[in-house]
Amino acid sequence: MPLEPLICAGTATRVSSVLNRDGKRFGKQHMFDASEETCWNSDQGTSQWVALEFPSSVKVSQLHLQFQGGFSSRLCTLEGCRAGEELVKISHLYPEDTNAMQRFQLEETVLDKLKITFESSTDFFGRIVLYHLGLLGEKL
Repeated sequence: MPLEPLICAGTATRVSSVLNRDGKRFGKQHMFDASEETCWNSDQGTSQWVALEFPSSVKVSQLHLQFQGGFSSRLCTLEGCRAGEELVKISHLYPEDTNAMQRFQLEETVLDKLKITFESSTDFFGRIVLYHLGLLGEKL
């Protein structure tokens, strides 16, 4: 079965913070708008995160992340669960500090919720700048 984008209009998204609380310029919606001009920009702090809740169960296979160099994460922790369950650790990823799109192959996991925690930023103040977040797999 070919992989398909899992993030859709029905996917509920939450983020840990937005720079200066300016959701219009730096909000979470910019991770999914396919524009090279816009991004989610977190505020300062040590552990930033993005949480996704899908309208129905999905089987995740790949994660795509595009940071701004100098504002990327050295370590990402992925946690997921089915509806009504507690989050459990799925994997750790080690992105590079680069502007390039990074693709991570994941162990196929069926879930309804996914949380990506950016454990350590390359920015001294802990900010994360993310131009694109994509998740591929199969909708169940």
